[in-house]
Amino acid sequence: MQQAIIVTEETKQRVAEYLAQDEHTPVSNMVDSLKLTEGEITLALPESMISHVKGELAQTILEAMPAWGKVTTIVHSGGSVFEFKAPFPKGKVAHGYYNLMGREGQLHGHLRLDLVSDIAFVSKPFRGTESHYIGFFDNTGHCVFKIYLGRDKKRQLFPEQIELFNAMKQELAK
Repeated sequence: MQQAIIVTEETKQRVAEYLAQDEHTPVSNMVDSLKLTEGEITLALPESMISHVKGELAQTILEAMPAWGKVTTIVHSGGSVFEFKAPFPKGKVAHGYYNLMGREGQLHGHLRLDLVSDIAFVSKPFRGTESHYIGFFDNTGHCVFKIYLGRDKKRQLFPEQIELFNAMKQELAK
């Protein structure tokens, strides 16, 4: 298991001060201003916005995701943002990876879950709208990927996904 991200009281204070000025800015946009990693900022969010769980629970979470329906999976890479809006695919462990077995038109990939040190269930406004996501971080504070709850054609969150998110968060944060 990877060493978890360390968050200091100073970091929590800096994040709180930033949020007091602008609560709606995405965490990924706070990185440059605060000179901190996305993981440090996320884990320093107020307790009302985040539940932190150990990275070793990544496979448990991902195995549940296919039943949730359409979600948005996001990967930041080299300043770019990749989004995939579809049900999260089933996966299986083989050759040191959690292999996503999406069908044609679905997400595929090979995840090194052993490198995930921290997972955050985040409920934070995104550009003025309600938003919930699960962020997977490595021990350097880098966000490996995020899974946002899905939205309908009117941009409303799926209520059943909010229930699943809250239930999983409560179960795993014990």
